[in-house]
Amino acid sequence: MANTRVTPQVLLLPGWHNSGPAHWQSLWQAEHGYVRVEQHSWDRPLRGDWMAQLEEAVLQHPQSVLVAHSLGCIQVAAWAAHSRNTHRVKAALLVAPCDAERPEMQNILHSWHPIVRDRMPFPSIVVTSRNDPYCSFMRASALAQAWGSSMADGGMCGHLNADSRIGNWPQGHALLQQLLEEEVTHGY
Repeated sequence: MANTRVTPQVLLLPGWHNSGPAHWQSLWQAEHGYVRVEQHSWDRPLRGDWMAQLEEAVLQHPQSVLVAHSLGCIQVAAWAAHSRNTHRVKAALLVAPCDAERPEMQNILHSWHPIVRDRMPFPSIVVTSRNDPYCSFMRASALAQAWGSSMADGGMCGHLNADSRIGNWPQGHALLQQLLEEEVTHGY
């Protein structure tokens, strides 16, 4: 019998203001052909709109692996708690989740709190640095625990973005490869 396993499509989920050309997500997209989930508004993000865009992207691919950054991580958590299509997602790499519940963010990101803290129905890894200005290491660890995610220490690299000077972030891509290999081996 022929192997009919479908290779999952990697879907990139940037955060607020999108990921610029020097961001590792943009570099991965250029180098590996991953698909960026576009939003109607990167600067005025509305949780419902972003969830709808993710739903549409997941429906276009029978199997997906999500790679989210910052607000994109909060998007994945909200989407996973409401979608009937989570079975199409094989795993998620959640990088530098932002704390949309911080008082100074509540007027700006008003539709993003409270942060959904339901256990995700697919394997996931949260990566955060110890000096992320948008979410403390302890807060990110608590989110990872609530989501049922493994935790990876991103060191002292700020928000793990272009300003962190991590280039195409080979350590992160190794974590993505680990998720993809586990999916093939264990068939999540």
